[in-house]
Amino acid sequence: MITAPNGDLLAAIDERVPSCSDLRDNRDINIVLRRSTDNGINWLPIETIIDYPEGKSASDPSFILDSATSTILRFFNYMDLDKEKDVYYFKMIKSMDNGRTWSSPIDITKQLTLPDWHGDFKFITSGRGIRTSDGTLLHTIVNLRKGLYLFASDNHGESWNLIDTPIKPADESKVVELDDGTWMVNSRVNDLGTRYVHTSRDRGKTWVSNPDSSLIDPGCNASVVRYSRTGKGSDKNRLLFSNAFSKNGRTNLTVRLSYDEGKTWPISKVIYTQSAAYSSMSVLKDGSLGIFFEKDDYQENVFARFTLDWLTNGKDTYTTGKKTKD
Repeated sequence: MITAPNGDLLAAIDERVPSCSDLRDNRDINIVLRRSTDNGINWLPIETIIDYPEGKSASDPSFILDSATSTILRFFNYMDLDKEKDVYYFKMIKSMDNGRTWSSPIDITKQLTLPDWHGDFKFITSGRGIRTSDGTLLHTIVNLRKGLYLFASDNHGESWNLIDTPIKPADESKVVELDDGTWMVNSRVNDLGTRYVHTSRDRGKTWVSNPDSSLIDPGCNASVVRYSRTGKGSDKNRLLFSNAFSKNGRTNLTVRLSYDEGKTWPISKVIYTQSAAYSSMSVLKDGSLGIFFEKDDYQENVFARFTLDWLTNGKDTYTTGKKTKD
């Protein structure tokens, strides 16, 4: 999910036609989108954005907003199950009109991978990447054999490069820029019961990695978004994190708030106590927040809206002009 330059809220998801199986076991997955023009109160009908013939599937949509050009970049993983089963490709489309229309898909696999990766189980993380304060676009790739990698663009997505430093342990991950310019990656790690946090002060050349015992996790994709930063004129640094806050299963969807750039997460509230899996958050045009998540053993994909005031029991509120969005 992402908030477009005009304030529209865009939620993208797999349309898995024959079954809920993932990309390498599913011959017909399309990418669909729904739009809200009123902060998630109402949603327009489903739009199909990517629809290949049966046997070719697209999966795991993700976004980056390049605020400098008002361009939305959308990434997805692609597979031709008839010609190259189990071979993953990466593709990208762009929109310059708030997601109303999209360019034709561009294959960016060779830009993001090394030659010996061809047969590896690899994928761009679903959810979203970021634009840093210096204009770099950043996103994450998982290679299950080799580790997590970042990929970047310094020319508004015209070309991309792989940052060839593996980050371990890590599966599906989210990257944010801290107020001092440090890159921070928050990672799913299976069978650990908690999240891992990785930080780099040299644009991804080296990483310091540590588990965060406060972020209990069953091994599931999560969401991290920047709400505000003092370096952009806000009164406080604010990061928000959402995940299935449970060691034993994908339940108890919880949102947490940090004022110290992810060192601690003192504020938290439960969005949904029962079955809940992947989630994606976005800052809305009115300063509230939206969360899009899988609910009740994947039977529904739902949207919920909340405010800083609700999250902090009235101790923190949105002030006009003080938020910043990745």
